Amino acid sequence: MQKVLGLIGGMSWESSAHYYRMINEQVRDALGGMHSARLLLWSFDFADIEAMQRAGDWTAATQAMVEVARRLEGTGATAVVICTNTMHRMAEEVQAAIDVPLLHIADPVGEAIRALGLTRVGLLGTAFTMEQDFYRVRLAQRYGLEVLIPEADDRAQVHRIIYEELVQGQVLDASREVYRAVMQRLVDNGAQAVILGCTEIMLLVGDDDATVPLFDTAALHAQAAAQHLLSYP
Repeated sequence: MQKVLGLIGGMSWESSAHYYRMINEQVRDALGGMHSARLLLWSFDFADIEAMQRAGDWTAATQAMVEVARRLEGTGATAVVICTNTMHRMAEEVQAAIDVPLLHIADPVGEAIRALGLTRVGLLGTAFTMEQDFYRVRLAQRYGLEVLIPEADDRAQVHRIIYEELVQGQVLDASREVYRAVMQRLVDNGAQAVILGCTEIMLLVGDDDATVPLFDTAALHAQAAAQHLLSYP
């Protein structure tokens, strides 16, 4: 029985497109020839999700995510992937609603950081991911990581650039300089590495933009998703 991955995307589609490409590339590279990934993709209209986030209506957002996860499972998905960091705020509720595994985005990130022997990391992402505890607590409890977040002004800038630019396909040099400066301030405060904790940040900065290792959550999550597809019984 071949495995089928259910992707919950569209948050935003800019990063979901990269998930689709990266998962397919890894399956092709592993199996060769004409092989590609067996995927089911549900793509939200991000305007609807963003409105829920902005209003703090996490109950409605959770209901939407649970409904889609159940649809994907009912259509044959053998695991589910939420293609965004922020919406892992309701990961526990989604997992409780389905019988197949939810591949949590923080787990491959924590494993990769721990493999390098690092213990103190900076976190960039939406204000929800940086300021709420659902992401930092998982990394602390499961992987023993101390997670640093930027100061308030820096958090506001990081969040603004994600929502006003990156999710709308705008990649600006000036914003890259902002992120470089924010990351350096995290390093100055003791961060041994920085987590790119929003799946759009990979569009803006890469390894050459920081003095410490960067952990691209989208790439690590896509790799874990591909490994699920390639792990036959």
